[in-house]
Amino acid sequence: MTDTLREEIREKIVNGDYNCEKELTLSVLSGKWKVVILWHLGVEGAHRFSDLQRLFPKLSHKVLTNQLRELMEDGIVHREVYPEVPPKVEYSMTELGMTILPIVEMMYDWGKKRVQSIREEMQRSGEGDV
Repeated sequence: MTDTLREEIREKIVNGDYNCEKELTLSVLSGKWKVVILWHLGVEGAHRFSDLQRLFPKLSHKVLTNQLRELMEDGIVHREVYPEVPPKVEYSMTELGMTILPIVEMMYDWGKKRVQSIREEMQRSGEGDV
């Protein structure tokens, strides 16, 4: 499984640069769009690149490419190229990627509850319509 790991992460593991294992998890998930990409791939299934672009209109082509590339290098996402004309490419979660999905779902649930509690606090304090 070590063949599916970004070089920078591999070096940190070899050099003992991680203070704890949580840092590895954060390294894999770090990136503004990775968690939402993983949520959609894990919950909804495979997506084409253009599907992901439509889901995230503020996400540039370059950033989406880089985020997907890192997730593939870490063995979390798989890129399937179908021998068709025009070429069809789909991104999906790997078996390893599916093991991180519960963490992503917990982050989603926590965020949803936190947003709701903030809205309730703002309404109680009269900070305007939320």
